[in-house]
Amino acid sequence: MFIAILTYKKPLSEVDRFLAAHREYLAKHYAAGIFIASGPQTPRVGGVIMMKADNRDTVNAIIDEDPFHINGIADYQVVEFSPTMVADDSLKSTLQ
Repeated sequence: MFIAILTYKKPLSEVDRFLAAHREYLAKHYAAGIFIASGPQTPRVGGVIMMKADNRDTVNAIIDEDPFHINGIADYQVVEFSPTMVADDSLKSTLQ
């Protein structure tokens, strides 16, 4: 399991120019079953994406597709973790 923490490098006006393309990218990876949750940070200085991927190389390849990455909008910090507890059984099956 991985969490990508995005930090914007550009003003929000630049972020917003690429937001529709970024959301299409998110939708593609939700449909593939890779992304579990995502959203903006509060305050809006970046975003967070929780994903299920086999390894860091896969995560890096997925990030390389993000319009925010391609256009230099955000920096990415990726954290790998192994969930040992979840809120309920329905989420547990998603994480396995």
